[in-house]
Amino acid sequence: MLQAGPAKKVSIYVGEDHQYHGQSLYAAILDFLFYRGIAGVTVVRGIAGFGADHHLHTTRIERLTENLPVKIEFIESPEKTAEVLPKLHEMAGTGLIEVQDTLIVKPSEVSAKHAPQVSALPLKREGKAKLMRIFIGENDKWHDKPLYKALVEALRANDLAGATVYQGILGYGANRRIHREGALHLSHDRPVMLSVVESEEKLRAFFPVLDQMVQQGLVVLSDVDVIKYTHDSREGERRKEARP
Repeated sequence: MLQAGPAKKVSIYVGEDHQYHGQSLYAAILDFLFYRGIAGVTVVRGIAGFGADHHLHTTRIERLTENLPVKIEFIESPEKTAEVLPKLHEMAGTGLIEVQDTLIVKPSEVSAKHAPQVSALPLKREGKAKLMRIFIGENDKWHDKPLYKALVEALRANDLAGATVYQGILGYGANRRIHREGALHLSHDRPVMLSVVESEEKLRAFFPVLDQMVQQGLVVLSDVDVIKYTHDSREGERRKEARP
């Protein structure tokens, strides 16, 4: 969040039809600044202007397809500005970047409606874990129930942290028969993958259940580094208890 004091005002001038990796350049710059945590950005579209090529651009009716000028502008701390300028220089291409010294007298404030609650700030937890992936067919059954659904229920019943089911659109397995999705292949057994991240101890304790349920499929185990952002559940419980 911006603080009162010295800051930098950055203005980037590009053409409306300039592209960056298949996306409008101004939109790509806006996305970059948003995800780098810049305090705020304004994009304005000119109605007339010319640049280094000395070619006049205008919104006059007879020239509606002209490449109109666009300005992206933001104010940030000198340190944060220095972080993003190298990438902006690469992205801007033939555009112009201007940096001015400025002074923040009063920083903008987050409205009460959108103000983050201190108690709800995310906590970052890191550690080692295992990723288990289970590859089966969509038509595989367990006691007349789709196997992937039964596996999710079994994982939940055994207190594993969570599972995600992915449906493939094309693949083949041990029998080397192609399984695909499409209007002409509705009856084909599409591939399904379940992904579970948990401690090695809890996953290996689940292996006997897998041995019973998965008659034909593939199960793989990989090392992963877990970087988890979560809210403090204990604080949430304390807030509930405090309510009348």
